[in-house]
Amino acid sequence: MPSKKQWKGKTRGGNFGYWFFIVLLKNFGLGFAYFFLRFVVIYFVLFAPKASRAQYYYLHDVQYFSFWKSIAGLVRNYYVFGQVILDKVALMSGVKTDFTYDFDGENYLHQLAEQGEGAILVGAHFGNWEIAGQLLQRINVKVHILMLDAEHEKIKAMLNKTMSHRSLNIIPIKSDMSHLLLIKEAFDNKEFVAMHGDRFLGNAKHFSCNFFDRMADFPTGPFYMAMKFGVPITFVSAVKESDKHYHFFATEPKRYKNFGKPKQRDAQIKVIMQAYTTNLKELMKAYPYQWFNYYRFWKS
Repeated sequence: MPSKKQWKGKTRGGNFGYWFFIVLLKNFGLGFAYFFLRFVVIYFVLFAPKASRAQYYYLHDVQYFSFWKSIAGLVRNYYVFGQVILDKVALMSGVKTDFTYDFDGENYLHQLAEQGEGAILVGAHFGNWEIAGQLLQRINVKVHILMLDAEHEKIKAMLNKTMSHRSLNIIPIKSDMSHLLLIKEAFDNKEFVAMHGDRFLGNAKHFSCNFFDRMADFPTGPFYMAMKFGVPITFVSAVKESDKHYHFFATEPKRYKNFGKPKQRDAQIKVIMQAYTTNLKELMKAYPYQWFNYYRFWKS
């Protein structure tokens, strides 16, 4: 397989596509939008070769699915991804939904809030991260979401206008690192900061880690911040188990010692990173079609 391609910081899609599905959701509901989604899936299978090749490699060479199961899985993955996006827009824009939820580990987050402890919550481009963010509003604490500000401005403006009910605070990642001051302020106020742990841009510091018996690069930032600020870290996900049902997961929080020497510090970061990737791998084995990194994630 060719060498890994770095994520470019952009999500495929355009203004018309977002607008079309927002109109469907507002006027005809989620089920009707799901129906039209099938035609979009066919388009992406046929005309998104790079994403399809990357996802096929994941299903066939990482999950060890057969050729035909991988092809069928590719179609299923695109469909679930589309559903996840529609669910997010529907929920955040106030469209009526009948979603039900199961919660595993939510008690850990309630305990942190009751004890007045800030915490880092690390997720991935797996399942429905935005739904997980909405469910965090059940916890009696302010939640900040650290976000790469890499989407097209017009699409973001359209989504922000539609998602008028969003109440979570967004901390955009800035090149001047000013977002670190906002993160520290959140922890000083005993609040939660949620972020992804599976992507990075440009020359951001990262380490290679064994993931599904293959080496892949992960950013050090989330794990370094947990160590540096001395706050508990927990790994969270929300997976779609049926058209109307989600399952939320949170691991038991753990606090890691901050080491001053670079070699010890890097070793500690790798320990935290390995715990994160082990948890993510278990979930991906249980829900293989909800991995949404559409680029060459693994090294050759």
